[in-house]
Amino acid sequence: MEFLNPKKGTQGGSSTQQYVDVDKIRDGAIVMKNGSLRSILLVSSINFDLKSSEEQDAIIGQYQSFLNSLDFPLQIVVSSRRFNINPYIELLNGAEKEQESELLRFQISEYKLFIKNLTDISSIMSKYFYVVVPFSPVEDKEGGLQNKLFGIFRPKEASGGGTNQRFETYHSQLLQRVEHVIQALSGTGVRVAPLNTAEIIEILYNSYNPTLFTASVVKDINSVEISSF
Repeated sequence: MEFLNPKKGTQGGSSTQQYVDVDKIRDGAIVMKNGSLRSILLVSSINFDLKSSEEQDAIIGQYQSFLNSLDFPLQIVVSSRRFNINPYIELLNGAEKEQESELLRFQISEYKLFIKNLTDISSIMSKYFYVVVPFSPVEDKEGGLQNKLFGIFRPKEASGGGTNQRFETYHSQLLQRVEHVIQALSGTGVRVAPLNTAEIIEILYNSYNPTLFTASVVKDINSVEISSF
């Protein structure tokens, strides 16, 4: 992923921020240092093997149609994290305290210990699927030669670094791509939801701090409401 790959920079005691390709995150979009924009979509999974042959053929056909409908590049990213068992353990702690039966409290305590040992030994992982939708000011075909040259040589200003109006213009075009991807992928049976600013910050933070993957949880795709732009 371009926005997760640090640039090669000069050696020295300068800030590590210069090695990160992200300039800022605004209105649910990542603004890169080269002036391009990124939107991140969280996508659910489906158990393809449990589908009938007719359903499998339909899913494959819908996915082929989705790929053929694209006139811009995108990235599909799979992120693996250790399963965060803490919320479930807290739920069991509450049930244990409320339980009046000594036997049931003991059984809940033993079950908690079993779950903790199982997750520690097995290193159970959960997978998150993302689609990264890009937009670059250089891709704007409606502008004249002067605007295109402006976007090539000064991409940061073209994406909104100079004026808020330019950012809104290119952000609107990015959202059009996002809407197209959501509608096309939804035909395969998966659920798709764009990440907001706070969730993008979270996923970037977790990406740059892999040992803290269990510190926070990105939105549950099964509980989100899909809305059009």
